Amino acid sequence: MLDTNMASYVIKGHPPEARERLAALPMDSILISAVTQAELLYGLARKGHPAAFGSLIKEFLRRVQVLPWDSAAAAAYGDLRASCAASGVALGALDMLIAAHAVATKSILVTHDKAFRLVPEGILAVEDWINAGEAGRTK
Repeated sequence: MLDTNMASYVIKGHPPEARERLAALPMDSILISAVTQAELLYGLARKGHPAAFGSLIKEFLRRVQVLPWDSAAAAAYGDLRASCAASGVALGALDMLIAAHAVATKSILVTHDKAFRLVPEGILAVEDWINAGEAGRTK
């Protein structure tokens, strides 16, 4: 499951490592949360809907599976947020939703955001395609 920053890197083609890693995988194995879709569309709207960037986002969204937020993600959110709070870990609201969605779907969260590495060990599988030497951890 691509986090918003990794999806953005793939869409923009920079840094190139993101697209290189994506190209090495079957497209049917790549997915994003509907929360990430919302963040991408917000970014597009904030920039005034430039046609070229809008086309890139639409093409990306046609190629990846977008998972709807559901009751399993909501249940994972409750447990994840409680575990993080007990450990003193604070993620942004949307990051917490995306992380919970990855937990619920048993997906590896692909992100360059180091905050996700603060989630208590064994809960969230994380991978960073930009710093391959810092691949993160898996559960």
